[in-house]
Amino acid sequence: MCEHTLPENSGKKPAKPRTDEEKQAVMNRLKRIEGQVRGIQKMVENDRYCVDVLVQISAINKALNKVGYSLLERHTHHCVAGAIKKGEGEEAIDELMKVIQQFSK
Repeated sequence: MCEHTLPENSGKKPAKPRTDEEKQAVMNRLKRIEGQVRGIQKMVENDRYCVDVLVQISAINKALNKVGYSLLERHTHHCVAGAIKKGEGEEAIDELMKVIQQFSK
């Protein structure tokens, strides 16, 4: 698979579905990030100083990582832990390690 393409949907469901509050928190963070991206687009259109644009890009990267780590944490506590309890831990751990490796590139 090409490094730059999105992986196909695994078709799996979470061991414990996200609560409405969890979904809303993630959605709010992503919408904030989306707004930051639009802000950077305007900065580029307005010929803003490169360093100012780069600082904003760095902030977006940090925000995305924060969302990703919170999802990784939840996945580990619910999906991976549940799989281990059911005796399916090896597969879940292998999947987790692959996504951590991909996430940390």
